[in-house]
Amino acid sequence: MADRRTFVKQDSVEGIPACNFLVSSTQQKPTNETIWVCLLHLSVNMWKEHQPDLQFSESLWHDALEKMVNVGINMVVIDLGDAIKYTSHPEIAINNAWSTLKLVDEISKIRQMGIEPIPKLNFSTCHDSWLGVYSKMVSTRKYYDVCRDLIAEVSYLFDKPRYFHLGMDEENEENQQDYDYIAIRQNELYWGDFYFLIGEVLKSGSRPWVWQDFIRYHFEKFAKMMPKSVLQSNWYNGIDLDKPKSEFALKSIKAYIDLEALGYDQVPGGSNYYEGTEECFLNNVKYCCEHISDKRLLGFIQSPWKYTIEENRKHILKSIELVGDAKTWFDKNIH
Repeated sequence: MADRRTFVKQDSVEGIPACNFLVSSTQQKPTNETIWVCLLHLSVNMWKEHQPDLQFSESLWHDALEKMVNVGINMVVIDLGDAIKYTSHPEIAINNAWSTLKLVDEISKIRQMGIEPIPKLNFSTCHDSWLGVYSKMVSTRKYYDVCRDLIAEVSYLFDKPRYFHLGMDEENEENQQDYDYIAIRQNELYWGDFYFLIGEVLKSGSRPWVWQDFIRYHFEKFAKMMPKSVLQSNWYNGIDLDKPKSEFALKSIKAYIDLEALGYDQVPGGSNYYEGTEECFLNNVKYCCEHISDKRLLGFIQSPWKYTIEENRKHILKSIELVGDAKTWFDKNIH
């Protein structure tokens, strides 16, 4: 059975220092700094429905960033996908996609506001429709070339960001059962591709960051194969963390405990996506502060999971407000 050391020797990750994979080369968070993160979408093509045009409100974008500053959020993860006209692969871009110059300008403005911008490209086969024709070339040489190009270009545009979010969530049959085209990597193919992707991020000078639901169903494989250098964001979008009411909730919440037991750095996630879950983010913060060591609890991420368009204004601004409420609780009770 292959292990991490075998994969390090593969062509797909050739030239990457082994220590990046095999040693806990984590970046220590600065003293007393907790990252408070909100996810915002430029691209919306991560599900089966494909939007050919940019779905985006400039006004909401700027108001959301201003509100982040006001509530103390210090990081924004930007889901780029096909909403950028990349120099390396302009064929991916949707209509009215941002130019790279506009992206760089926005990144500069965000930094001037005191917020750290972090790129996100989701390479899960469940959420990669933004890759266009390349989403049906997974694990081929062309796929590797395109992914390498995109990661390198985005890293350059963000000037070697501290983190690079690769998504990688929900690559399973359950979450693709109503798709017309289903792709699921597993076993050595999955891990070979995974190491390739994180290897490209590490070569670019950033730390890989992923959503984490794989551990819920494959604990032993995860514990054996997942490098400590990868930042983990398990999430739970319900409110019943102390008394989970379903098997899914139990597995989701237990993942926080398992990640802590295995010694992984975490940025737990919540959302107000579902109706009646406004307490979700705060409850995640409270639970994780109790069950995860401070040295491995780097921060928290809120995901509205709504397009950045005017009809979602109230929802997105509320999600940011909820982070502010949780931060107020944290500063009073933990910090």
